Amino acid sequence: MHEYANDAGLVSSYFNHLQEEFRMPINLKGRSFLTLKDFSTREIQYLLDLSLSLKGKKRSGIRGECLAGKSIALIFEKPSTRTRCAFTVACIDEGGHPEYLGKNDIQLGHKESVKDTARVLGRMFDGIQYRGFKQSVVEELALYSGVPVWNGLTDMYHPTQILADFLTLKENFGKLKGLKFVYVGDGRNNMANSLMIGSAKMGIHFRIAAPGDLFPEKGLVEECQAMALETGATIEFFEDPVKAVKGADAIYTDVWASMGEEDKLAERVALLKPYQVNSKLMEATGKPECIFLHCLPAVKGNEVTEDVFESSNSKVFEESENRLHTIKAVMVSTAGNI
Repeated sequence: MHEYANDAGLVSSYFNHLQEEFRMPINLKGRSFLTLKDFSTREIQYLLDLSLSLKGKKRSGIRGECLAGKSIALIFEKPSTRTRCAFTVACIDEGGHPEYLGKNDIQLGHKESVKDTARVLGRMFDGIQYRGFKQSVVEELALYSGVPVWNGLTDMYHPTQILADFLTLKENFGKLKGLKFVYVGDGRNNMANSLMIGSAKMGIHFRIAAPGDLFPEKGLVEECQAMALETGATIEFFEDPVKAVKGADAIYTDVWASMGEEDKLAERVALLKPYQVNSKLMEATGKPECIFLHCLPAVKGNEVTEDVFESSNSKVFEESENRLHTIKAVMVSTAGNI
């Protein structure tokens, strides 16, 4: 990470440095962040490097002004710990005002259409975060609000989480390109989808270990394979988790029943028990330095055992903290005073 003086110009200086390093203008101002499919490899790397700079600034106790005078709407149809806290603290750290809007606070999609809500909020706020169910809702907010909209999670994608995951990988291995990264569990949920997209964009060798019935949609797989051809990434699928994790630098998992699927939990437990991340599966990597990642919250005893979760290989709380720094990078680069 490049060092800069601890002053109000730190982030602006870092922006200028990145533009020079990439020999191309990188301007994300006004862009929405709905899925990593919309961002180039260089733009994702830019956000990760900016996150490192902002993390250093936070650790030094320096507050910024990149969002001074800005008001940010935080729409939550689904509850959250990390996403809500990260957006709130990131906004305040940079001088902005976050306004939490729960599902009972506004009329989104009920008495008022998403289109109309978007046009109202866009006239009052400088940016909108949405965490909910349908990807179509966050896309419609972006289409009609006229301000940057950020996807805090939908049933299809979770792009801000991927930035935090990749920042954690970079901090542990010093690189992304060429890493061997394995996702184990429900291979067609929003995390598997988003990790596959991000890995394809960043040249990571990505594998999914899951029952065949829980592999990602064919159309998305084909999109990711096309991206991978440009970056040198590989995308592979295994039903045998032991074979999948051989040589892995990192193993990732998620809950077996996502929010809204609680009625399927018993079925998923029976189906996914062989895909539990335990000490035996970690040892099957053949790499003692292999790290464990999880987007949290974790159901210990289901997708991961207590001993793996609490081991020195587990980087879940570093990963959790990195939600703050990467979300801050997304907000200041797209809606900030830079």
